[in-house]
Amino acid sequence: MTGKGPPMTPKGTDVKGTKLKVPEAEHAGGFCDDSPAKKMKMSCTKSPPVDGTEGFESAWSDAVRDINLLFTKYSEVLRERAAVDASQIQELTNILTEAMSLESQLKEKKDHLRRALAIISDKLQD
Repeated sequence: MTGKGPPMTPKGTDVKGTKLKVPEAEHAGGFCDDSPAKKMKMSCTKSPPVDGTEGFESAWSDAVRDINLLFTKYSEVLRERAAVDASQIQELTNILTEAMSLESQLKEKKDHLRRALAIISDKLQD
């Protein structure tokens, strides 16, 4: 490939009339894969070797950021649930206190009615 002439797709068709442009690096890669001279030293354009730690560190920092975000959201949800649970416990405690108060009032009224009926019964028997 000399870079002269219309760009070609990997299948070798002309892309002249369309807006689609195929980069020349793709042509070279496609040519090398189909070439019988593949056994010779590859003349394909390859990307320069990249330091593997940069990609790993970037992925690692992204993963750590995502995990921290998930932990933050999870802790917020737990905090909200704990607040709701605490308010429900307080409400149930108030209801229980009120129920115990009503129970003691009803027991006092029951005893008062029992004494009043006993007095009435004694008067009727005399």
